[in-house]
Amino acid sequence: MTRFLGGLAALAVALASAGAAAQAQVAAPAAWPSKPVRLIVTFPPGGSTDAVVRIMAPKLGERLGQQVVVDNRPGAGGNIGLAALAKSEADGYTIGVGAAGGLAANASLYPKMPFDVQKDFVPISLLAHIPFVLVVPPGSSAKSVADLLAQAKADPGKVAVGHGGNGTAMHLSVQLMKLMAGVDLTEVAYKGSGPVALDVIGGQVPAGMLDLPSVLQQIKAGKVRALAVTGATRLPQLPDVPTLSEAGVKGYESTGWFGVVAPAATPPAVVARLQSDMRAVLTDPEVIAGARAAGVELSPTTSAEFGRFIASETVKWADVIKRSGTKLE
Repeated sequence: MTRFLGGLAALAVALASAGAAAQAQVAAPAAWPSKPVRLIVTFPPGGSTDAVVRIMAPKLGERLGQQVVVDNRPGAGGNIGLAALAKSEADGYTIGVGAAGGLAANASLYPKMPFDVQKDFVPISLLAHIPFVLVVPPGSSAKSVADLLAQAKADPGKVAVGHGGNGTAMHLSVQLMKLMAGVDLTEVAYKGSGPVALDVIGGQVPAGMLDLPSVLQQIKAGKVRALAVTGATRLPQLPDVPTLSEAGVKGYESTGWFGVVAPAATPPAVVARLQSDMRAVLTDPEVIAGARAAGVELSPTTSAEFGRFIASETVKWADVIKRSGTKLE
């Protein structure tokens, strides 16, 4: 375990160094970009990540003076799209959006990976956090997190929690809750958040761990009841809903997130230009309003900051995965 964590510490240094190098040269070559930039998105069209990217892409294109073409490559927890990015030319004309799974957790979940985050990518910027919400049917006898955990302790393995798929940040958030609360919950994996929400509404599953954009309208309509949010602070969209830490799982914090990376050999000046332009786009009031309406909080960073964040998330989820024994093929 010491050797393992030492390796992850080295990853932190490497990613931070990569981000710092990207900041060293501010002006991009005058010839770049001279053609459209392809943005690989590791999620299918229509989801919250894709929605935010499609709000951002035209604005980024305006700043670059070239079209930003969105290329959806979903599958394998982000591995398919990121593998394609790793094989792309490192010329600044192909960049990608990866999330917590592909950039941090998958290295511990999958026995074989088609890329190495440390060697194959340079971080550009974190884009956004997506909060998760623990929900139950409106008629549930669990009126609080304490009630749900009490039921789980009284009947180990009998209380089920649905999530959006094995290996997703929602899945790992349930694992973290189980470990920190010391309860035995049965996890039910679905193919996406939508089916989970429908089964919670219908009472087919007693609880669900869902991303906020997928369930916000159902909460407001009273079709499901929110017990807690998973971030460190309460959400402006749900100010009366406590955090899991406030609700009794002290110190709990977990959110989904996604950001932009490029092939490792992308010129530092190009990386710096992209990071600077993305910050300008992500602090645009119109973009902030559009993302917040979808339940997403924008979080632009420097390249170095994003590298350190990826490294810290890699260590965090490696520990959760190791302790829970979770593995995927």
